[in-house]
Amino acid sequence: MAEAPKLDQVNLIVSNMAASVDFYRRLGVPIQDIDPEWNAWESHHRSAELGGGIDLDLDSEVFVKRWNQGWSAGRAVIGFKVGSRQEVDQVYEDLVGAGHRGQQSPYDAFWGARYAVIEDPDGNAVGIMSPIDPEQRSDIDFP
Repeated sequence: MAEAPKLDQVNLIVSNMAASVDFYRRLGVPIQDIDPEWNAWESHHRSAELGGGIDLDLDSEVFVKRWNQGWSAGRAVIGFKVGSRQEVDQVYEDLVGAGHRGQQSPYDAFWGARYAVIEDPDGNAVGIMSPIDPEQRSDIDFP
């Protein structure tokens, strides 16, 4: 039997490349400057190596239709881990202060992490999570 597929890339389809690059760079994602020979691509495709063999690619709505003819908007939460509970608040405040919409202000989540959600320029949900502290876990009532 063949080896199971492994996640190696996440593509986000964006409507404003410059705004998205600014957002993700502000979040600390190392989006590379474009090679001068590929300047025509600057508004259609940008990449970042996230480590662990995973790439984050930003693609324009025009470009996605070249490699995925059936594309339509999707739903997801893109998660980023920070080093401490305080960093969740700092990242959230920085991004909201820069004009991005907060979906969920920082709070102590039932699973033991500090957690917040911000929208990127295209409305994609971006979660910011601290390490889990088992002592911070609490019960939750599901409907």
